[in-house]
Parts: sequence; C-alpha cells; structure tokens
Amino acid sequence: MTAHSVFLPLQPADTGAAILFARVARDHSAARLWCGQSLAIETQDIFAYLSGLGYGLPFGSGVELMPLRHPYLAAAAARSTALLSGHDFIAGVGPAATVFRDSIGVDYRSPLRATREYLAAMRGLLDGHGYDFGGPGGPAVLAPVDAPPVRIGVGVLGSRMAAVAGEFADVAVTWLTPLEYLKGTIMPIMADTAPADRTPSVSAVVHCAVARPGRDLAKTVQAVVGAHLSLPHYVGMLNAAGVPVDAADPARGSQELLDHDVVLTGTASEIAAGLQAYRDAGVDEVAVNVGGVYLTEGPAAALADLEAILDEG
Repeated sequence: MTAHSVFLPLQPADTGAAILFARVARDHSAARLWCGQSLAIETQDIFAYLSGLGYGLPFGSGVELMPLRHPYLAAAAARSTALLSGHDFIAGVGPAATVFRDSIGVDYRSPLRATREYLAAMRGLLDGHGYDFGGPGGPAVLAPVDAPPVRIGVGVLGSRMAAVAGEFADVAVTWLTPLEYLKGTIMPIMADTAPADRTPSVSAVVHCAVARPGRDLAKTVQAVVGAHLSLPHYVGMLNAAGVPVDAADPARGSQELLDHDVVLTGTASEIAAGLQAYRDAGVDEVAVNVGGVYLTEGPAAALADLEAILDEG
C-alpha cells in the first residue's frame, strides 16, 4: 500500500517547523510533502530550502493562488522545484476566494474561465509547445530543461471546477471535501469530462486530530477551518454534500465536520481506517493535515498526532 502524504500545517514564518514536518515525512516514507499558499516564506522557497537541506521529497502545492503570479512564472517555478528536489512536482493552483481577489485588485469576471486559461497556459509551457498570451511577440516558451515531470493540479470544491479539472488538469486537489461527495459527484464528473488519454488523479487533503483526554475537538477544528466555514463557496460545497453548515455559525459548523467525518478523529488506528476509506473509494493520494492541533497546541502535539497516524497507516 502506498504511504500517505503529509500536509505542512502552517504558513512558515521560519524554517524550523517546516524542517520538523519534512523530517517526519521522510522518516515515514511519505508519498509527498504538501504546502498550501504561504504568504510568509513563499511556498516554492520552502520547497527549495528543504531540498537544499537534503529533504528532497516529492512536493505538492495545494493550492497556490493564481492572482499572485503570472502563469509563466507558475510554470517556471514548478519546474524549478522539480529540478531542485529531483522528484516529480504537483503544481496545484486555484483562483482564490472573491474576498482575497478583491483585496488585491484582481477581477476575475469568470473564475472558471480564468482557471481554464491559466491551466491551458501552464500546460502549453510545461509541455514545450509554448502559449500565446496575445502579446505582439508571439507565443511564450520556457527554455528547454531536462527536469522531472510537473503535474498540473487545480483546487476542486464543486461540480463546475471538477469539470475544469477533468478537461485541463492532471490532479484534482480537494480540501474539506466529504468522501461521499468525492465518490458521488467530483470523481464521476472528472471522468466524464477528461480526454480519453488522461483522467486526473485525486489528492485529498484530510484534516485529522487524535481524540486525546482534555482535547476540545470542535475548537481544534474551528482553529484550522473556521475561516473556511464563513466563505460561501465552502459552505455551498458542504451543503451540497449533505453537511449542514451555516456561514453565520462556524462553531456549529466545526462540530458538523466532526459529526460527518469530514474531519477524522478517534484513535490513531480509527483515523487510519478513515483514511483508508478514501483509498478504497479510488482517491489516489491522501494528505494528512494536523493543522488544528498545530494551531491550538503547538508543533510537538501536532507531530505526535501525525506520527501516530502514519505509524498506523
């Protein structure tokens, strides 16, 4: 059985915690180390730093925000990470929440169309065909370099982005997505819209917390995803999946995530069984995220949970 992956449960402001999680990932032969968009030390810089220290793991970005970088730079940086790590890289991107785009002055009249165009540009550049951005200089190309492969990922919540993933991506990266919704909605749509020679794989980030004496699991969950539970696209996805969350009550929503096994808890063995259910359903990669424990109890507690889960997995 393929090992689970590890999700770096923080936006690194220093390198110490990143090294600790990379060490656990390496020592447990994790399939991949993931990092989301970091606005502290930039995501690709963390991967480069870890590679330079000898933690040349397969990496994945899940997901970096499209408004923050031109697709040419996204493609070049992804290939750079593959070169430095010596492994394939999953370059996961997403259009970002409306409130974030508004805050930096980016107007995507259609986030779906913007994502299609962005992925198409990355695909053309990384495949060596180039991409015409409409400028007078003609198509842009990346200088040819012999590098490990870059797989293009996109963050998928709902059915419409699942269709975009099927058309254009190699990997669908999911976050807070209930297993039954993945099986019944996301994965079938991707299969239906993918070309005959390529069906995207699924990399599911799954939040986990071992049930320990004195730990308030609802507060643990709220610490890491409370902000998501106030955003309409997450609320809409979870409601469509049968999880009755309300943007006005993220505390109650956190409990609903526990009640519906969106966040896995229990003993480490029980969590490992829950993760295996994703694999049994056809999810290709499961990334363990102990971010709630990290935010409420610190790195030592989070690492203890992570190691206990990986030991069982």
